[in-house]
Amino acid sequence: MKPFIETIEFKGLEALRLHGPRGSSAVISRLGGQVLSWITPDGRERLFLSERAVFDGSVPIRGGIPVCFPQFGGVGKLPKHGFVRTSEWSVTTQRCGDEYALATLELGDDEATRALWPHAFRAEIALMLEVDRIDVEFCVENTGPAPFAFTAALHSYLRVVQVEDAALAGLHGHDYLDVANGNRIVRETGTEFVVESEVDRVYYDVRRPQLLRAGNLSLGIESQGFPDVVVWNPWVDACAKLKDMPANGWRHMLCVEAAAVRTPVTVAAGEEWYGRQTLLAV
Repeated sequence: MKPFIETIEFKGLEALRLHGPRGSSAVISRLGGQVLSWITPDGRERLFLSERAVFDGSVPIRGGIPVCFPQFGGVGKLPKHGFVRTSEWSVTTQRCGDEYALATLELGDDEATRALWPHAFRAEIALMLEVDRIDVEFCVENTGPAPFAFTAALHSYLRVVQVEDAALAGLHGHDYLDVANGNRIVRETGTEFVVESEVDRVYYDVRRPQLLRAGNLSLGIESQGFPDVVVWNPWVDACAKLKDMPANGWRHMLCVEAAAVRTPVTVAAGEEWYGRQTLLAV
């Protein structure tokens, strides 16, 4: 069967399901412009979506690939991770070929966004599904008369069987901000990073891809345009404080995020910026 795209209802939300080559599939929701599922031809779900996630738009959806914009985290005056995660996006493109399916959604400023962040913009999220990979591209256009700056991320929740058995390679030699341990700047000295406690790190200026070694859920991870990589796992105690996560949710996920955190991105009037994350089944 050739790739095709259909409009579906997913947990009560309007979404698109992309059917790719050899039985691969992915789901992207209009709420948040958020990728919620990616299944490879072997039938394995590659993204973590919390069984307690809330889908009514009152809070962001816990899991998948949320879009953080125009503020990453809580450093700033905006809601944590910005406001687009609970915004309704519009579908603009649906296109398929023999080896891919592509959907594009966009979001523009309105009275509500300008009350929080006084800038005119157009944001676009594009999801490309191929046999064993997805590309998620985030584009921001400045449609106003003056420059603006933002921080952003594709907050990817990657599924693992047990995070204690997983290892992340490709970050050796990079400095990172250790948020979980007093916001210290630390140099990564190990060739592979293993999760043994709460992790909240921002790796700076990462120029090479990462490899998540996680048994039959292993992934290659690469980004363009995003200079930083965020690695997050709440572990036991912090996970227990998250109402939209099951008690053992921490064990089955690791966030490896394409991000622009340390240095805000500045976009001149009439210009645009884009960043991309590629996930490849290994």
